[in-house]
Order: sequence, then structure tokens, then C-alpha cells
Amino acid sequence: MFAIVEIAGLQYKVEQNQKLFVNRLKGDKGAKVSFDKVLLTVNGTVTVGAPAVSGITVDVEILDHVQADKVIVFKKKRRKGYAKKNGHRQQLTQILVTGITGFDGAKKEAKKAAPKKAAKAEVTETSESAE
Repeated sequence: MFAIVEIAGLQYKVEQNQKLFVNRLKGDKGAKVSFDKVLLTVNGTVTVGAPAVSGITVDVEILDHVQADKVIVFKKKRRKGYAKKNGHRQQLTQILVTGITGFDGAKKEAKKAAPKKAAKAEVTETSESAE
């Protein structure tokens, strides 16, 4: 069982009890956060959202706020005496995925939506055969 969720503007594939680093989130260590912008879920069947799957949430716990390794930015132009050196350390948050919830509601909604699509398909088939 996994889900693709949008966290801080980026998309991540998450599973339960997975630790990962994301862009800095607001909140203290130990805080519980949930994300409802789930783009895709797989729990026996694949559910794709348009644009998000309704009723599914990903619950996470903030473990720590850290900085990534330093990235050196060096610019130089040959024979011009120009050289610039800068560094950057990205601010990150380490999170633990505690659970992916709401699968029961999503299955019910998917079942409700399926007959509507089948009814529309029957209408288009009958109109094509009449021609």
C-alpha cells in the first residue's frame, strides 16, 4: 500500500512507517501533520485522482528540522579576473509517515462513480447504433 502525495509543492511516493526528508514545514518536533492532496493511491487497486483523491489523507509526524549538505556555487569567466564562490544549505524537515487513512470512503466513492460512467457509455452506444 502506497500513495503519491504533494508535500510543500513536491510529489513524494510514501508508504507507512517510511522516513523521508521534505522541504521545511511549519511545526515543532513531534507535531502531527496530515496532508489531503493525495494524487494516487494503491491498495490492491489503483485510484487516480482528478486532481486529488478525495477522502484519503496521509498522516505524518515531524521528527526533526535539519540542513542538507552544503552545495558550492562557483562562477568563473576565463581571462577576465572574475570568480564568485557562494554556498547554500537547504532547510529540510525529516518526517515519519504514520499512516494512510480513508481507504474505506474512497472505495465507496469509486463504486458510486463507476455506474454513472457505464450509463453514459450505454447512451453513446445506442446513439451510434441508431445512425
